[in-house]
Amino acid sequence: MSINEFRELGRTGLRISSVGFGSWVTGGPGLMGWGSQSDEDSVAAIHRAVEGGVNWIDTAAVYGFGHSETVVGRAVAALPAADRPLLFTKCGLVWDENGVESQNLTPESIRRECEDSLRRLGVDYVDLYQIHAPDPQGPPIEESWGTVLELVKEGKVRHAGVSNFDVELLDRCEAVGPVETLQPPLSLIKRESAADVIPWCAEHGAGVLVYSPMAAGLLTGTFTAERAASLPSDDWRSRDDEYREPALSRNLALQEALRPIAERHGVPVGAVAAAWTTTVPGVTAAIVGARTPGQVDGWLPAGSLSLTAEDLAELAAALRETGAGRGPIPSV
Repeated sequence: MSINEFRELGRTGLRISSVGFGSWVTGGPGLMGWGSQSDEDSVAAIHRAVEGGVNWIDTAAVYGFGHSETVVGRAVAALPAADRPLLFTKCGLVWDENGVESQNLTPESIRRECEDSLRRLGVDYVDLYQIHAPDPQGPPIEESWGTVLELVKEGKVRHAGVSNFDVELLDRCEAVGPVETLQPPLSLIKRESAADVIPWCAEHGAGVLVYSPMAAGLLTGTFTAERAASLPSDDWRSRDDEYREPALSRNLALQEALRPIAERHGVPVGAVAAAWTTTVPGVTAAIVGARTPGQVDGWLPAGSLSLTAEDLAELAAALRETGAGRGPIPSV
């Protein structure tokens, strides 16, 4: 199955597939990691996604402390030039020689990170450069955002966006120069962004790329309590409350509620979860990760899945009945 839905990414002029490849897991283990991961599997997963119509990859310097960008660069370089996807990456989370992570949004660090990302990705420019997260202890956000906009003028970055920003920060950045995109979390379990920052983007013409639409594995259709209990210590999910009781049972009940909808459409459960996020007003596309080509096949149908009013009503009812997650339950 190939993606057949493409959307305009805000004011960028970029037309992107409604699902994109997220390469957080590609970085492998570590503080920002998901446990061990085969580079060969990652490359094969990226290639499978591109073959299926995905035309953008989202990564970040901090994923695997540069390793994700390196693997993405390797995967893209192996593709014919005409098939190469758009590359989106992020700055602002850095690390030292001991693997200790910290935030740094000074102009000097942003510029250094950009050069390092270009080198690892093997490109002369990135299609979208995003501030990964705000730093309350750092310089004024206006200074950091201004630096990213300078990189756009210099041709090292085509478009500029932010990730994990609230409305106040979005307003402050917009006063300096247009915020072209926002990357917030959104899933059936984590719905808070649908109440504030996504509507802000709709009002200001900014594209929205939501991450973790399958709730980092909880809504794939294959997650179990046993899997949660066996997560290794170098997988961040082992420390997250959504993977522990009492939230875990509610989340698994919601996962089961997706199954009848998936069966009606003849798609995997994870595809329903991912497709739901793209029905939220203001959302452009969803970032979905994968360890293997088989996992790509599990969500690729989301790029051509049209959920009906009946489906959406059933999902809203499931949210009310299970009590899973947080945030507004969309009306149908």
